[in-house]
Amino acid sequence: MSERFEGNFTQQEPISEDAIAAAVAVLRSGRLHRYNTARDEPGEVALLEQEFAAFTGAKYCLAAASGGYALGCALRALGVAPDEPVLTNAFTLAPVPGAIAALGARPVFVESTENLTIDLDDLAAKAPQARVLMLSHMRGHLCDMDALMKIARAHDLRVIEDCAHTMGASWAGVPSGRHGVIGCYSTQTYKHINSGEGGLIVSNDPELAARMILLSGSYMMYPRHLAAPAPEVFETLKYDTPNVSGRMDSLRAAILRPQLAELPERVTRWNRLYGAMEAGLAGAPGLALSERPQAEQYVGSSFQFRLPGRDGAQMLDFVARCGARGVELKWFGAAEPAGFTSRHDSWRYVEAQDMPKTDAVLATLLDLRLPLTFSETDAAQIARIIRDEVAR
Repeated sequence: MSERFEGNFTQQEPISEDAIAAAVAVLRSGRLHRYNTARDEPGEVALLEQEFAAFTGAKYCLAAASGGYALGCALRALGVAPDEPVLTNAFTLAPVPGAIAALGARPVFVESTENLTIDLDDLAAKAPQARVLMLSHMRGHLCDMDALMKIARAHDLRVIEDCAHTMGASWAGVPSGRHGVIGCYSTQTYKHINSGEGGLIVSNDPELAARMILLSGSYMMYPRHLAAPAPEVFETLKYDTPNVSGRMDSLRAAILRPQLAELPERVTRWNRLYGAMEAGLAGAPGLALSERPQAEQYVGSSFQFRLPGRDGAQMLDFVARCGARGVELKWFGAAEPAGFTSRHDSWRYVEAQDMPKTDAVLATLLDLRLPLTFSETDAAQIARIIRDEVAR
């Protein structure tokens, strides 16, 4: 009889007792708004910003209501205008082009490689078309950031990094989010620290940081931020920057601060799960794994593989067979979006664009989550089931 996996691919770890205690203290205080603090008390949100800035090595940090808000705030801070072209990966999730389209700007897609990163040759060809690149580190895969930034500098391209899947990762020792002018992160439930919804933004540029703080709805309370530029930076901006409120509240920040301290240990555990999957699938005939460059320090919170040569009907059959054995796979090549999974031609608010390389990759690309409720034994079993079904 074929073995069956009994784990749950959407079950995250419980919130730690330290985080629960911090949340209860906020609830008991009744002070949930980030600026509603007792006298001389910095507040949970300001402390989280200070701690995340230190974690990433950034000068400035802003906590926001969601990762999607963080992306939109970054674009606004850079002055992206209606109908302006903004480059972004063709392989990403819907909030990335959505943030661009929500401003009335035009997403211009850049091809993706078999290693699931942005195609640097296509980026170099398209760089003259735009002044902003919203770079998605999709599913935790980092491209050669040194090479990408060389292209960006050559074309005066401002880079926003979407680090929703790479909090805690780095390229050649530089934390993800610190190569571009702005780094955006998510704290949604399936990300690396969990507040249900939430976002964080980092930058070393004082004017951009000040704009984003004002945009987020600071009113004139920006001096109460601990990871912000000096008050005088705000003086030339405060009358001309619109309030597009998207603040994080104290309850979510209280939940996140203990998790941020635990993140390095979580990264180690995720990478053990990823390693068990990789070992179990390495060399399987008919299955291709992504190459991970030596300079990339990744966070293996999800796993991707391809089944080259299979058509759409075969992909659907494979997903169904694995599902019947308890292994939930997402196929990025499906014609219709499903759940969180969609492809560039599903986003019909964006002008249709020809992406043959990306389409060829997505046609056989499968994805699964690796929640920390799984053990290395679980990961090895999942790999065995996948390997068995590939061989059928």
